[in-house]
Amino acid sequence: MITSKNPYTGEVIEEFKEYTKEEINNAIKKADDRYKTWRKVSFSEKSKLLKNAAKELRDNKQSYAEDITKEMGKPIAQALAEIEKCAWVCEYYAENAENHLANEIIETDAQKSYVSYEPIGIVLAIMPWNYPFWQVFRFAAPALMAGNIGLLKHASNVMRSANNIQKVFERAGFPDGCFQNLVIS
Repeated sequence: MITSKNPYTGEVIEEFKEYTKEEINNAIKKADDRYKTWRKVSFSEKSKLLKNAAKELRDNKQSYAEDITKEMGKPIAQALAEIEKCAWVCEYYAENAENHLANEIIETDAQKSYVSYEPIGIVLAIMPWNYPFWQVFRFAAPALMAGNIGLLKHASNVMRSANNIQKVFERAGFPDGCFQNLVIS
C-alpha cells in the first residue's frame, strides 16, 4: 500500500493499492495501443482537448488545491496558484504547439532539406512531490500536443494529486490511455 499522509497532522488521507507487475504491463500496453492512433490526431482536436483540461482545472481549482495542501503541506494560496499555472500551460500549448512543431526548412545543397518534429511514443515522467501538479503539466501539455502518450510515476506521498491529474485528462475528454498515473512506489 502507498499511504498519503497530511504532513502537518500525520493523519492518513488515503491509501492506494500499488499496481502489480501485470497491471503495470497492462497500462504500458494500453499506452502503446493508444499511441498508434493518438499520433495521427490533428492539432485542432488535441488543442480542443487541452483547452478542456484548462477549463477542468479552473472549474475544480479549489478541490484540486485542497488535495495538494492536504498531501504535501503547501499553503492553499500557493496551491491555487499552481492549479492556475497548470491551466495556463495547457492553454499555451493548445494555442502554440502547432507552430512550435512546424517543419523548419533549412538551406543545403539538396533539393529540399528540413527538420521535422515527430512524436516519439510513450513518455514516462518520474516526478517530485514539491509541485505535484505543475511539474506534471509542464511535461504533459507539450508531450500530448506533440502526439505522445504520458505515463506518470509520481512521488508516493502525492498519489491523490497524481490520480487527480489523470482525472483532469479523463474529464477533458482525452481518449483512454493518453495519460495514465501508475500507482507504484
